[in-house]
Amino acid sequence: MTIDTVAVIGGGQMGNGIAHVCAQSGLHVRMVDISREAVEAGVATISKNMDRQVRKERMTPEEKEAALARIQTFTDPAEAAPGAQLIVEAIPERPELKYKLFATLDGAADPGTILASNTSSISITEIAARTGRPEKVIGMHFMNPVPVMQLVEVIRGLATDEATTEAVMELARALGKTPVEVNDFPGFVSNRILLPMINEAVFALMEGVAEAEAIDTVMKLGMNHPMGPLALADLIGLDTCLSILEVLHRELGDDRYRPCPLLRKYVAAGWLGRKSGRGFYAYGQ
Repeated sequence: MTIDTVAVIGGGQMGNGIAHVCAQSGLHVRMVDISREAVEAGVATISKNMDRQVRKERMTPEEKEAALARIQTFTDPAEAAPGAQLIVEAIPERPELKYKLFATLDGAADPGTILASNTSSISITEIAARTGRPEKVIGMHFMNPVPVMQLVEVIRGLATDEATTEAVMELARALGKTPVEVNDFPGFVSNRILLPMINEAVFALMEGVAEAEAIDTVMKLGMNHPMGPLALADLIGLDTCLSILEVLHRELGDDRYRPCPLLRKYVAAGWLGRKSGRGFYAYGQ
């Protein structure tokens, strides 16, 4: 299957990163968000990130302009879907939103179009069940920040067929990524292992074991992690971390995945990490 046009639903942190690497790799991209302002902000972020690549001589100014020219913007997913061979959903981690979107995309997309979700933890099988093409639904979980991180978790739902899986694995490689195929279990591999670590770091902070910077320093210097778990949670978004832990706790039924009360408190306060200016650390504008 030849994929030359990709629609990306969501122009936020993950969506604009996915659009960025697709456009940079020569694909035609249709980026969708809920408003003209939101989608234009996504393009502006892509342009700024490409400027950084130009300064580091990883891209020429001409290559940047050509990549940006391959990005079209939309505010209606149903309008962007026809003609795309692959649609990647990158909207907030709320099951009801994803289920509704996939039902819409199923009705608007061409019959052979692959529908992929960038979900961090929600069942691909359940998402696929909202469509009439479950064999064409797959998880394509990029890591943040997308232009930098190499891994893509490729998640097969119960009905995902071999042709869909191979097409997505091949595309990930064409984007310069390393795809790893996993099965559809809560949290997949990455977040089933990562989020309990982050959650335990939040418990250590709540219980006064150490301050945030000390916890992160121990993990960076003692465990050779490039970023401490609390700083990483701020980068991911504390609301996203909480959503993933809630899925793990609910679906696996094990209290070791119970979200730390301090994490819930920060999310309730609107302290979501870098995107809100405050999380476990404070961030300037």
